[in-house]
Order: sequence, then structure tokens, then C-alpha cells
Amino acid sequence: MTTVVFADLVGSTGIFERLGDETAGRFVTQLTGALSKTFEQHSGRVVKLLGDGLFVVFVNEGDAIEACVSIQKRLQEKPIHPGGTGNAVQMQMGVETGEVVEIDGDCYGDAVNSAARLADLAGADQILTSQRVRDLLPPLQKAQLRSLGPMYLRGKQEVTEVFRVEWDIDRDADATVMGVSMLKPAKDASLEISALGQTLRLDTRGDKLTLGRATTASLSVNDSRVSRVHATIEWRGGHFVLGDGSSFGTWVYFGNQTEPVVLRRTECYLVGQGQISLGCEREAEEAPMVTFCVKA
Repeated sequence: MTTVVFADLVGSTGIFERLGDETAGRFVTQLTGALSKTFEQHSGRVVKLLGDGLFVVFVNEGDAIEACVSIQKRLQEKPIHPGGTGNAVQMQMGVETGEVVEIDGDCYGDAVNSAARLADLAGADQILTSQRVRDLLPPLQKAQLRSLGPMYLRGKQEVTEVFRVEWDIDRDADATVMGVSMLKPAKDASLEISALGQTLRLDTRGDKLTLGRATTASLSVNDSRVSRVHATIEWRGGHFVLGDGSSFGTWVYFGNQTEPVVLRRTECYLVGQGQISLGCEREAEEAPMVTFCVKA
């Protein structure tokens, strides 16, 4: 068994646009070099650099989580500003464990693909991992994990129980454990979504709803950040499933949680109530917002 980590720089395109290719290239190279040393100090082996990210493998899953937490804390305590200005550097990380095949110095396997998908799913400053990793962690590290519920990762037929590592206790103090309610399929439920004065209701026997810029969408939202068919919501397997099919992604905020679940061609279950931001974070100017409420 090998534990795989993908660590990606958030917003690298904006850094290159602001600093220019040469300056930004030097900055990213220096950053990934420094992060490589931190991973190596925690017994990780850097398989390769991915332009604006790293692909690292570990023998021990606890070392992998510890390394990721160490890097996130370091970036929080000593923010790095590209070019000395602009937003501080943020990383998004995915961690998975499983059988890995090494060929000519590169690594392949389902764990590699899943770790990359988890990193894509993670928001800024987040570390996401799976039930498989959680099962192998010691009690103290298990206690750091909070379930985001079962999700369909792109390219996988089976659901993956996804967990977020709560490495920043102050920031995550308002987080709630969602896994319990999400793992219990409701026998009879309804979903209400609202935006721009429109309200739609979907029950367990209803047809799939579409959210998008197209006038033919069930819930039409006219905004350049919204794709023509941006997302779908359907009742499947005892849950309301939100699927993203957009160009820019979908941000889902559950209850009072401040940290979103970010969907990029992936899916998640909708439970309780919350907000769905189409194409950008809800903090963005005039973000296209949809509210949802699931009633059992």
C-alpha cells in the first residue's frame, strides 16, 4: 500500500497573468522546491513536479497527513505573496492510499487518480482524503477528520466517502459532521431551490432539474460565469445528487459552514440547507447564488 498526495497551487493562472511568465515561473519553481523539502522531511518522495503542483508518495499515511498539515500551517503563519504583493499563496491537497505501480520513476494506479480528483475537489487551504486513509490513521489523526459525505469522484463508478482534515481549529470551529445524515437515505423527501425570485420543488419522483444560463434550464441564471447547462440535481440512490458539468465549477455551502465543497465535473449529495454558488465563490461580486433546502 502506498499513500499518494497531490498538492496544487490555487490560482496559478492569475499569478502568471499578473507577474508575467518569467517572474511567475521562477516564483513557482522556488515554491515547489521549498514544499518538496517539507514533504521529504516527513518521509515523502516527490515523484514529479506538475508545473504548479507536486505529486508525492509516502509509505505511511500518517506521515502524508502530517506533511500536508505542516505545509498548510506554514503558509498560514508565514504568508507568501507572489512578487511581494497580491493574495497570499494557498494550496489545495488530496490524499489517497492504495496499490501503486511504479514504471520508470513514475507511479500509476487508482490511488493516484483518486488523490488527483480529491485535490481538484478541495478548496483553498483544504486537505481532502478518503475513508481508506482514515481507517489506517492513528486515533489522534482520525479525530482531525470531518466527513463531507459520500461523493462521486470523476471517473469512478462507486461513491467515495470524503473527509476534510481540520488542521485549523479556529477556522473549522463552526464545521459540522455531515456524514451521519448523508449516509442514511431518506425514504420520502423533497428539495426546494430558489434564485432570482424563482422557486422550484423536486420530490423523489420528479424529473432531473437543470441549472444554467440557457433559457431552457429548469432554473435559468443569466450570468457570464454560469455555463449553459451548469449543474443538474436529481433523486438517485436515496439522495438528492448535485452534479457539476460547468466550465468554472460549483461551490456548495452546507448550513453555517464557511468552507465550501467545490465541484469540478464531480458530484455531491445535498442535505439540510445551504447555498450553491455557480461559477465562483459566494464572496465574488454579485455571485450567482442558489439556495437549497431538503425536507424529509
